[in-house]
Amino acid sequence: MKINWGTGIVIAFVLFISFIMFFVVRSLTDESLEHELVTEEYYKKELQFQTELDAEQRAADRGISLEVRRVEEGLMVKFPEDLIPENIKGKVFLYRPSDKQFDFEVAISLSDPYLLIPKNRLLDGRWNLIANLSYEGETYLVKQSIKF
Repeated sequence: MKINWGTGIVIAFVLFISFIMFFVVRSLTDESLEHELVTEEYYKKELQFQTELDAEQRAADRGISLEVRRVEEGLMVKFPEDLIPENIKGKVFLYRPSDKQFDFEVAISLSDPYLLIPKNRLLDGRWNLIANLSYEGETYLVKQSIKF
């Protein structure tokens, strides 16, 4: 049987469309290709963005930075020595970019100038640390990316 040009073109189109449809169906049904949003309430968080920028700028202007290091007991977050530890309030949020089920928050209540996060709450890998501090009526925001 001899195939003419018209039949060859139709066969080529059908094979090409089948090839494309295979990859479309595969990409929609493959579990490993699913990605979550960074945050569930994206638009609500966007409205708070300017206040976060202002808090980050206040922290930079005052020279507030956190020293984060791994110790035997877990992760030690050391606050600046010029701040009185008892007056620091707020929360430290640890965000795991690869899996949101490991995200957690720790309230800041200090008697020493450091906060210890137990190692049983942390997995090895990358974490984003977001510290929202309140000190003497001002709010400060410090963000760091760490590896544990």
